Amino acid sequence: MHAEEGRNVLSSPLTEWLERHQIPIYLAGLAAGAAVGAAWPAGEHAWEAAIYPVLGALLYATFLQVPFTKLTAAFREVRFLAAVLGVNFIVVPLVVAALTTFVSMPQAVLLGVLLTLLTPCIDYVIVFCGLAGGDNQRLLAAAPLLMLIQMLALPLLLWLFVGPELADIVDVGPFLEAFLILIVAPLLLAWATEGLAMRHRSGQVISSAMAAAMVPLMTATLFVVVASQFPKISHQVDQVLKVVPIYAAFLLIMALLGLAVVRLLRFDSGRGRALIFSGATRNSLVVLPLALALPAAYATTPAIVVTQTLVELLGMIIYVRVVPKLILTHPADG
Repeated sequence: MHAEEGRNVLSSPLTEWLERHQIPIYLAGLAAGAAVGAAWPAGEHAWEAAIYPVLGALLYATFLQVPFTKLTAAFREVRFLAAVLGVNFIVVPLVVAALTTFVSMPQAVLLGVLLTLLTPCIDYVIVFCGLAGGDNQRLLAAAPLLMLIQMLALPLLLWLFVGPELADIVDVGPFLEAFLILIVAPLLLAWATEGLAMRHRSGQVISSAMAAAMVPLMTATLFVVVASQFPKISHQVDQVLKVVPIYAAFLLIMALLGLAVVRLLRFDSGRGRALIFSGATRNSLVVLPLALALPAAYATTPAIVVTQTLVELLGMIIYVRVVPKLILTHPADG
């Protein structure tokens, strides 16, 4: 029996209901996190400690959705990968430069904006892309490559935007740790599970269980992130409000530029929607530990990072409904 045959082992009306109502469930997770963070600010460190385990489980479940054979095949789609890399590491930095050059903000706030907007998302973008009918399998295949390149490019981009003093501010250790814990380990575990599923039913059950847990894991991730950071946000409302328009403008601009690139390259609807989502969603959940590791003078930075997550989640509700209308599915798409 192949792994694919076991995917529906744990399929149930509850799982189908969760999938149909993902967005309101995610919003409920955000709201619950804010409520808990406000009611129990002393618990922020406990929630921070839960971010990596919960996010790691989410990424493990995500990586399980694409078999290794499809992952390697997607890596050979050079044209799509080149477009994703070009949008994220050429177009996005230019947009970020335009949004931040003429806006005066403290360095701690600017650093938070740069950490988020310069790093493409590799986790829940796959979920939202799928909701919009995009080719989320290719995004999943591109995720390790996106993470590796952003890890290498971020120090250079920060140096270009802020200057060499960031060499003393940003410790790349947390970034390397995040890459190993959140990408390498879940990916290797997913491949091991896939191999087990080819030989034993237990592997199939694990794969099905993790697929069914995608929505709860995403909700749990959003909950712990907001619960851990809400106390910081609530005490820095003035700084947070300054960056909300920047984050909102980024989502709007990247939708328009992404659409232009899709039409230029004549991508089908699946690839086109995937490219737009990749260019718009950012990696705030992964760079948050990097922000948390900054010196005390940058205590505002984590709140700025988390604010982007909140704005982006609200923006994704609009994206899921608007992007399919911008890029219609045609019969030739297959």
